[in-house]
Amino acid sequence: MANRWWAGNVPVRPNEQDDGDNNPTPTNSGNSNTNVNAVTEDDANTNDGEDQNLSAGRRPRGRPPGSRNKPKPPVVVTKESPNALHSHILEISGGSDVAECIATFATRRHRGVSVLSGSGVVTNVTLRQPAAPGGVITLQGRFEILSLSGAFLPAPSPPEATGLTVYLAGGEGQVVGGSVVGPLVASGPVMVVAATFANATYERLPLEDEQGEEDMPDVNEDNYGTGEF
Repeated sequence: MANRWWAGNVPVRPNEQDDGDNNPTPTNSGNSNTNVNAVTEDDANTNDGEDQNLSAGRRPRGRPPGSRNKPKPPVVVTKESPNALHSHILEISGGSDVAECIATFATRRHRGVSVLSGSGVVTNVTLRQPAAPGGVITLQGRFEILSLSGAFLPAPSPPEATGLTVYLAGGEGQVVGGSVVGPLVASGPVMVVAATFANATYERLPLEDEQGEEDMPDVNEDNYGTGEF
């Protein structure tokens, strides 16, 4: 006798059918992940490019490495000061009066002359000697200049501001000197070292008060040769 429950269509492995029905529809998850990663990388590259552009356009702070301060140009004084001194070496030819030549140089140049030193041989010297009769002596012969100093100011400076002092050595070793009051004739070339100046202030000493200082005239280049003092 056969069992009827075997009869009919009996589904084989119904659980498999159920499992198939319960599974969701498959999707392209791998492709989606790939696309997302690619978009992320593109955004990162875009941001890096923008950062690089900003960095390139931005000026860095501080001094660039290896930079140095530019050397400053030297200061050149183009205008000469009226109180500046000028050095001169004067050569006086033989047979000329040394004192007269220096005085003429000061007058024509309208500058004061300060004689610093001199060398050479002179003849026929007239000096002021307080111990001599009349206070003046005249020396005949050739004498070597040991020392020469003095100052010459052009007119209208006072005569007392101009003078020349000399010390001489004779042929026998004697030394004589004093203020030159007559000719000082050069016996051959005489070299004189001097300094010239444009302005000179004449002052009387001792100073009494400020009013006296204001009344003192100035001997300078402006009034040289004008007859004013």
